[in-house]
Amino acid sequence: MSIAIIGSGFSGLGAAIRLDEAGHRDFLVFERGNDVGGTWRDNTYPGAACDVPSHLYSYSFALNPDWTRSFSAQPEIEDYLRGVAQRANVLDRHVFGCEVRRTAWNPEKSHWELATAKGGYTADILIAGFGSLAEPSLPAIPGIESFAAAGGDLFHSAQWNHDTDLAGKRVAVIGTGASAIQIVPAIVDRVTHLGVYQRTAPWLLPRFDRAFTAPERWAFRNVPGYLRLARAGIYAGRETQVVGLAKNPNLMKGFELLSRAKIRREIKDPELRRRVTPNFRIGCKRMLISNDWYPALDRDHVDLITDGIQEIDGRRIVTADGTVREVDALVVATGFHVTDSPMFDTVCGADGASLTQKFADKGMRAYKGTTIAGYPNMFVLVGPNTGLGHSSMVYMIESQINYVVDAVTTMRRRGLRTVEVKQHALDSYNDRLQKALDGSVWMNGKCASWYLDAHGNNTTLWPDFTFRFRRQTRRFDIDAYETAPA
Repeated sequence: MSIAIIGSGFSGLGAAIRLDEAGHRDFLVFERGNDVGGTWRDNTYPGAACDVPSHLYSYSFALNPDWTRSFSAQPEIEDYLRGVAQRANVLDRHVFGCEVRRTAWNPEKSHWELATAKGGYTADILIAGFGSLAEPSLPAIPGIESFAAAGGDLFHSAQWNHDTDLAGKRVAVIGTGASAIQIVPAIVDRVTHLGVYQRTAPWLLPRFDRAFTAPERWAFRNVPGYLRLARAGIYAGRETQVVGLAKNPNLMKGFELLSRAKIRREIKDPELRRRVTPNFRIGCKRMLISNDWYPALDRDHVDLITDGIQEIDGRRIVTADGTVREVDALVVATGFHVTDSPMFDTVCGADGASLTQKFADKGMRAYKGTTIAGYPNMFVLVGPNTGLGHSSMVYMIESQINYVVDAVTTMRRRGLRTVEVKQHALDSYNDRLQKALDGSVWMNGKCASWYLDAHGNNTTLWPDFTFRFRRQTRRFDIDAYETAPA
């Protein structure tokens, strides 16, 4: 085929649709799951929902007047993506249940070779849309493998076992990040006892979530421009946050005061208040939104445990202070491999080096988060430094898709066989990025977060307004690339 796309979440599906609209219809989408949806197909844990307002967390070319709430739950987002895929008529070029096990650039034939669960394929262009929240990260706790062997129920939040009934059980949740703060309130009324194991307390803000009224939903569907106006208002409000996060962290003080007031209001026990109060600047780690996390922790049958886990011995969790707790089910809510994705092992460039090897010295680095020197005709979606701490990833994904589609169009128009970003263009771009990040709260907030890689560099987040990223990816800048004719 001309183009191979790996993954059919927001990024891979969006790329397929926009390529199809631009007349580039010779593509296949390889999806290891059995349907579109990506993260929103896989993360089906109780309480799963988005923390970006619904109207902004959707494609600009497929606005949805039928969102039922201001913040959508997982089933509604998954249904949205399914509906978009069906209406766009791109499902005929999807290969479902097909894991891509290895992709390698063949320099002699100038094409990509894919080894998949359903055989081998070749493609002129590779679009990697496997995302950054796709590979669950499991904690390296001694003896954790003994838990299931002893008859306990053990699963990661992204691989929720719906056959397990937690009712009446003693449950432990490891982690207090974005997934855990949704899971704990959703299961707290069903369990006999709930132990929440916290390494670092997160900063929480109110979740201004509500159901849309019938008149609002009528207006979204019938009043010309109303839906886009609502989306624009949400976008503008979100963009203001990046000033405090990336440019002047002192401006985040108001959010911190709001969060401290929330702790005082929602937790009665002074000792518990102390343990849930973070010891770093707000915004350094991902800010979370919830109205029921603190009240759930304040329940009589819930314990917040801040001593580190020393080991797991069968169905017993032993903490560093020597306390032993018996549990029936263990939920691991410890996030994903972001800066060290196992998928990096499967993508090999012109010299045979995998992305893991490529990133070993300096961490994840790409040009405009999309192209990497040594990997011709490859475009990465949700690549290095395209993540956000304030707005919608779908906006960033669409910006990258604009760039990729224009790149493919440019290659076809100019009769180019290959395009490969110049190393000096990639280096100078990333030098500017890291300099822009120097003054951000992510680098100066005195926390350790998944935004940072093993080298201490922030290779995850975009440190500016998203409209500036949109502007720089509007057109494919071929001068930054080495090219070869067909």
